[in-house]
Amino acid sequence: MKSPAELDDVQWSALTHAYGPAEDVPELIRALYQGDEETADEAIYELYGNIQHQGTVYPASAPAVPFLAHAVHHASGKRQELLVLLATLADHDPADIESPHWPDSSVAAVCVELCGVLPELLPCLRDPERGVRRAALRLVAAVAELLPYKPWVLAVEQIDVLYANDPVPAVRADALIVLNRFGRVLEPLDSPLPEVRLAAALMAAERSGSPYPAELVEVIAEDGAEPDPGDDDFPWSGTTTQGERLTRLVTRDPDAGLAVAARWIAAGDLGSRGSWLAQEIAETWRDREREVLNLLSAALPHQKDAVALAARLRRIGHWIDHLPEPGADLRDTLHRYASADDETAGAALLALVHSRDPRALALVLHSPSAQLLEAAAHHFPEAADQLVPVIRHELAAGATGNTGIALVRALAPFCAAARGAQPELVDCLKTRRAAIVAARQIGSNGIQTPEITDLLRNAAQSTDPSLRAAAAVAHYQLTGDTGTALRTYEELLSARGQIHWYLSGLEPLGSAAAPLLPFIEPLLEAGYEWTRMAAAEAHHWITGSLDRAVPVLVDLVDPTPVGLRALKALAATGQVPEELRPTLRSFASSPLRLLNDSPLSGQGHPDEELRTLSRTLLTSADEA
Repeated sequence: MKSPAELDDVQWSALTHAYGPAEDVPELIRALYQGDEETADEAIYELYGNIQHQGTVYPASAPAVPFLAHAVHHASGKRQELLVLLATLADHDPADIESPHWPDSSVAAVCVELCGVLPELLPCLRDPERGVRRAALRLVAAVAELLPYKPWVLAVEQIDVLYANDPVPAVRADALIVLNRFGRVLEPLDSPLPEVRLAAALMAAERSGSPYPAELVEVIAEDGAEPDPGDDDFPWSGTTTQGERLTRLVTRDPDAGLAVAARWIAAGDLGSRGSWLAQEIAETWRDREREVLNLLSAALPHQKDAVALAARLRRIGHWIDHLPEPGADLRDTLHRYASADDETAGAALLALVHSRDPRALALVLHSPSAQLLEAAAHHFPEAADQLVPVIRHELAAGATGNTGIALVRALAPFCAAARGAQPELVDCLKTRRAAIVAARQIGSNGIQTPEITDLLRNAAQSTDPSLRAAAAVAHYQLTGDTGTALRTYEELLSARGQIHWYLSGLEPLGSAAAPLLPFIEPLLEAGYEWTRMAAAEAHHWITGSLDRAVPVLVDLVDPTPVGLRALKALAATGQVPEELRPTLRSFASSPLRLLNDSPLSGQGHPDEELRTLSRTLLTSADEA
C-alpha cells in the first residue's frame, strides 16, 4: 500500500485515463482523506468515471490501486465503496488470461497491483460491518485465479470461516460463491439458509446449462422470490447486482423462467421481481407474449405503489399489441384500471387501446392525450369521424414538441379524412410547430392552394435541413414542379451530416429525382452503413434498376436496425437472391429474439418485423 505522501512520486501527467492525462487523480485520492463524506463521495464518483469508465481501465488505473488500498484502511467511512471500486477495476473474464494480449493489458496491470496489496486487505473479511465483508469478498473473487500461493491460502482460510460462521446469511452465500471461484465446488442445496441454497442453485445451474434440472428450478423459485433486504448487493463480474445475475441466468431457460416468475408473483411479486423476470423472457424469447401477459396481469394487485403499477401496465400495453386476439379477462382487467380516477389510468387506457378493445375509444375521447390519440388512430382507423375533430382541437390549442408531432402523426392512418385537419397543419407549418411531420402530411393530403405552396417553398429554404427536405418533397407532391425539390436536395446531398435522413424522403419523387443520381451513386460506397442503405433504396426508387441497389442491400441484411431497413428495401425490389435464403431462414426460425425493442421503432416490435418479413420473402421466393 502507498500513502498520499507518495502520490507525487508517480508521473501522473505521463499516464492517461478515460479523459486524457491523469493529472487529476492525486487530488481525487487526497480528497478521500479530508473527513468530509460529500467530498469523498464526489471523489469516488469521479474515479469511477476516469480510471474506470464503463467497464474499461486505463494506464493510470493500476498505479492508483496501492493508494486506494491504503485509503480503505485510513480514509474514514468509505471502506466498502473503495473495496467495490478496487474489485471493479480488476473485473475481467478469466478466459482473458489465456489471451496473448493479457500481459500487456491495463486490467492485467491492475490485477498484479491488487494481488500485491490483497494480503493487507484481507482483514476486511472480518470487519464488523456486513457491507464491508461483502465488498471484500467481491474483491477477493476478482483475482481469485491470479493469487500467489500464500495469499491464496490465507484468503481461502478466512472465507471458509465466513461460510461456516458468519451471522449474516447473505455473507455466507457470498462466501460460497467465492469458494467456488477458488475451485472448491460445493452444492449445499439442503442448507437451512435460503440465501445459501439459492447461491448453490445458481452456481449449479450455471454449470449444468439450460434446460435446468427441476431440483434447481424448485430451489430458485422457492428461495429467490424475496430480494436481499440489505443495500449491499454489490456487483459480481459482468452484472449490476446478484438480482440481475439471477434474472439473466433464469432467462436462459424460458420454461423454467416462466415457472419461476409465476411462483415469485404468487408470493407477492416483491420488488417486482417476478414481473421483471417475465418481461425479460418476453424480450429475449419469441412467442412467449401470451404467457408473459397472463403473469403481468396477475402481478398488478401486488405492485407496491402507483409508479410500479404504471410500469407494469405500460409493459402490458407494449406486449398486448402482439397478440392477434387478447383474452377477454385481460381486457376487462385493463378496462377496470383505465376507468379508475387515479394516476395509473392513462397507462391502463393506452394498454386497452393496444388491445383493440372497442371500449377504449370512448375513454380516449373523454380524456384525450397525444399518445392516446396516436395509438387510437393506429388501432381504430375506422373512427376517423370521431378522432379527427379531437386531434384538430388539440393541434389548434397550440401543441408543440413531441406532443404536436404525435398529434400530426395520428392523422396518417385516416388517409382522405386527414384532409379535414388541413387548417391546423398549415398553422403548424406557419408557426414551426411539428413542422416537419406537418409538411409531410400536407404533401400526402394533396390539397394545393397558393398559400400552401408558398409556405412549402419558404420552408424549403429553412435553416433546418430536415424541414427543408420534407417541405421540398411536399411542394413537388402538390405541384409536380421538380425545381424546388431538386435544388434543395442538391444542396443537402452536397453537405456533410446524416444524409440518409434526407435520402429516405425521396420516394415520392420517383424517376423525377434522376438528376440527383450523380450525388447518390457515390453514396452507395459510403463508409456509414445507414448512408449506403438509404442510397441503395433511393437509387431503386429513381431508376427501377436492381443492378446497383440489390448488392448493397444484400450486404447490409443482418439482425440490426439498419439490416432490417435494408431487408424492407430489398422486399420492395421484389428480389430475393439465392444466397440470402439461409439468412432469411435463420431470421424466420430463431426461437430467440434477434432484435431488441427500441422506443424509436414505432408501432410493433422490430424483431417481429424481421421474422414476418423473412417469412414473407421466403414464401414469395418459393412461389416464384
